[in-house]
Amino acid sequence: MSGAARCVIITGLSGAGRSGALRILEDRGFYAVDNLPPMMLPSLVEALSADKAAITWGIAAVVNERGSNAAESIAASIAAIEEGGTKTQLVFLDSSDDVLVRRYETTRRRHPLSEGITITDGIKRERAELASLKDMANTVIDTSAMNSGDLRTAILTELEMNEYPFTVIVSSFGFKNGIPRDCDYLFDMRFLPNPNYVPELKRLSGRDIEVQSYLDKISEKQVFMKHLVSLMEFILKHYDNTGKKQLHVAIGCTGGRHRSVAIVEQLSKIISDTGHRPATNHRDIDLEDN
Repeated sequence: MSGAARCVIITGLSGAGRSGALRILEDRGFYAVDNLPPMMLPSLVEALSADKAAITWGIAAVVNERGSNAAESIAASIAAIEEGGTKTQLVFLDSSDDVLVRRYETTRRRHPLSEGITITDGIKRERAELASLKDMANTVIDTSAMNSGDLRTAILTELEMNEYPFTVIVSSFGFKNGIPRDCDYLFDMRFLPNPNYVPELKRLSGRDIEVQSYLDKISEKQVFMKHLVSLMEFILKHYDNTGKKQLHVAIGCTGGRHRSVAIVEQLSKIISDTGHRPATNHRDIDLEDN
């Protein structure tokens, strides 16, 4: 018996968003395969029976089967997969002819069935070949008026999957150890006095109340935090609607032990108070040469 949680089979009209749907499921943790012949589906599910992603989330595969035998071929594969104990769901993506034509004209791609004929005729031919497959689908999603965010919501809703909560990673670092390459926003705290040169604070870190109190007395720090909080509130309000599931804010100082750490600690609490989920990381706090 297969250990895969489920097998989601994505099919539909060319240009209706099959690859986009696959990426959505891949980002969610599925083992994703593009352009797979239907007869290979049972073997794929069996081969991935011990794969962590397949066991935890499932397998997502785009199949590109057309013609009079398309429905019969996929139905046989579905039967074999479910006989092995894995639940399947066939998702068919559709779109209006006008929208499909516009998408192909915008990308300047050739429709796979438009050799020697117009894009419109190619779409009509494909629609006829996939009619029986659409009829047998568990879910039909019309993507005509959808953007990428709408498609994500539709896919996850149909598969009864909740959205991941939006995560804000707030990290401190030392510039002398290099800038984080994966951050979305970066702020430099080196304009503040360095507690490293205060003897009683040198061996402490920005997590300690003594260092935080020292910095709180600096007017420039107070002004900066006021602007930073205002900016973060604005950013988070709008990032929630972009479909991006993670935002990385990096705060840097010279060594990554005092100023940046204290700012990250304070900012994380503020972000938490807004209802978001912060993940705090102090990259360089324990480096010996700080």
